[in-house]
Amino acid sequence: MDFLMSGLAACGACVFTNPLEVVKTRMQLQGELQAPGTYQRHYRNVFHAFFTIGKVDGLAALQKGLAPALLYQFLMNGIRLGTYGLADSSGYLHTAEGTLSPVRSAAAGGLAGVMGAYLGSPIYMVKTHLQAQAASEIAVGHQYKHQGMFQALTEIGQKHGLVGLWRGALGGLPRVAVGSSTQLCTFSSTKDLLSQWEIFPPQSWKVALAAAMVSGIAVVLAMTPFDVASTRLYNQPTDVQGKGLMYRGILDALLQTARTEGIFGMYKGIGASYFRLGPHTILSLFFWDQLRFLYHKYTK
Repeated sequence: MDFLMSGLAACGACVFTNPLEVVKTRMQLQGELQAPGTYQRHYRNVFHAFFTIGKVDGLAALQKGLAPALLYQFLMNGIRLGTYGLADSSGYLHTAEGTLSPVRSAAAGGLAGVMGAYLGSPIYMVKTHLQAQAASEIAVGHQYKHQGMFQALTEIGQKHGLVGLWRGALGGLPRVAVGSSTQLCTFSSTKDLLSQWEIFPPQSWKVALAAAMVSGIAVVLAMTPFDVASTRLYNQPTDVQGKGLMYRGILDALLQTARTEGIFGMYKGIGASYFRLGPHTILSLFFWDQLRFLYHKYTK
């Protein structure tokens, strides 16, 4: 039940934040490995990107990749939050004195995130391909010509086998490990502090909401460079063997990006990342916390 509630909570958040994921993906691919000022900026900021995509590609394009996004969120966060919830309820995250251990919380969050992200990696790759697809006048990054999630998975599997389906998976793990450990550790720690300080009434939904807001800020700052590199690893063109033609791995992607685009290149799309990760973190953790509360309330 923990896994099911975690997956449903993440899917609920995804419906609202997927347009921001589309914008974030496009902005992260814009000017890939090009020096600042040497390329045309189709997307100047988050709001301009929304307007441009809606105007050129149509409003429906803002929900591109929704099917794989929902499936990925259900798989990844179902495993991630479900595993973390089990660790929490079993008492592993707390010391002998009963206080939350930040080290254990971060380790459990990171490990749970890595497990979920690796299993869901093929879905995430297809989601990235679909969200990057755009009309030629506003296209950024490599353009795949997928017709949908199942067609894309079938085509990649037939051409490159299981190795091709999990291309970029290892490169995506640091992104999720950093993001997951930061998110769950800061969420649990903040929630614990707010409960101790008694700022809100006991069991109030405001405790979970405030903790999720703090967590969202921490996640964006820690995760964005790895998110940029991960998006590019998944979206890069491949040779006939399915090997990436632009990057050898996550470290190479980070180094090339920093070398050609500067430190700010590693934080491309941070505005979109915050507007996406902030609400997604808040909504998913809030839904997760409330579903768990209701489940335990009515099953006792």
